[in-house]
Order: sequence, then structure tokens, then C-alpha cells
Amino acid sequence: MAFRGKEMMKKMIKKVGENKLAPGVKEQLKKYIPDSKVVMGRAKRGLYAGRHIQFGNRISEDGGNKSRRFWKPNVQDKRLFSYILDRHIRVKVTTHALRCIDKAGGIDEYLLKTPYHKMDTEMGLLWKAKMEKMYEDLGKMEVVFFTLEDEAKFEQQFKDMKLEHKAARRDARRKIFGWSGKQE
Repeated sequence: MAFRGKEMMKKMIKKVGENKLAPGVKEQLKKYIPDSKVVMGRAKRGLYAGRHIQFGNRISEDGGNKSRRFWKPNVQDKRLFSYILDRHIRVKVTTHALRCIDKAGGIDEYLLKTPYHKMDTEMGLLWKAKMEKMYEDLGKMEVVFFTLEDEAKFEQQFKDMKLEHKAARRDARRKIFGWSGKQE
């Protein structure tokens, strides 16, 4: 377990209290704590999918002189739609994370499929926990299915309601613009 993981473990144990933990709980908690050694500051506030600043050398063509340089991850500010939360989530993501999200089938699936120990941001862990709770609540909901006759009746009622709405709008426009409907 890396430095960051140890710090998270200390915080959790301090909040809960070590004497209140059951015998095997501490070992199970270690499974869910991220492995990553160092996470750059801005990666904690977005979904970076393991991308960080990389360092290397710029080598001149003439003399072969080396000068240090760095490569920052390609970060984009995006609004991703969550079907579980039924709203857009504003998040900073790397282009690599966007490809991972597309491959998984959306932000919900990406967060739910990524294991806790690979999720290296607190923000990602927060959204993952929220979505798992919502998913659990959705699983407990009762679902009612209608018969074919009832569905046909509902469809007809919606059509009638739409026609009434259309007629009311037409009458309102005629009233406002003073059009009688008779053409001369």
C-alpha cells in the first residue's frame, strides 16, 4: 500500500475508531484503497484514468544537448450525462479517460466497472459510491407492467390530449392575431 493509501487508511481508522472495527474489516478495507503512489493535485478533481505529468529530455539536433521538459495530460472540461443520476455531470477528464468511458458504454458503466483500488481520485470514488447507492435503490423499486389493451388505451389518450392541445393553441393564435378562419 502506497503513501496515499496509508494516509487514507489512517483517516478512516481515526474516524471510525480502531477498537470498533471487527477482526477482518481492516484487511478488507485495504482492498478498496487505491494503490497509486502519488497523484498530482489537479487529478484529484477529475477523471484522469491514470494519466499524470511525464518528464523527459528535449535533445537538440546539433550537439545532442539535453534539457529537461515535461508533458502534461490532455485535459478537457466536459459535461457527461449520467442515466442513473438522470443529469449531466461536469467533470475534467483526459482524452484517455474519455476513450475509456466510451468503451465502457458511458460514465455510469465506467465508474461502476472500475474497481476501487484502480480509481485514483476522491471525486471518482465519490461518484462511484453515489451511483452504487442509486443503483441499489433502483433495484429495490417495484416495476409494474401494463397489458396490451391498457397500453393501447394510454396511447389513444395521449393522442387525444395532443390533438386537444393543438386545437387550443390554434384557437389562441386565432384570437391573438384576429384571424377568423374564413378566407376571402
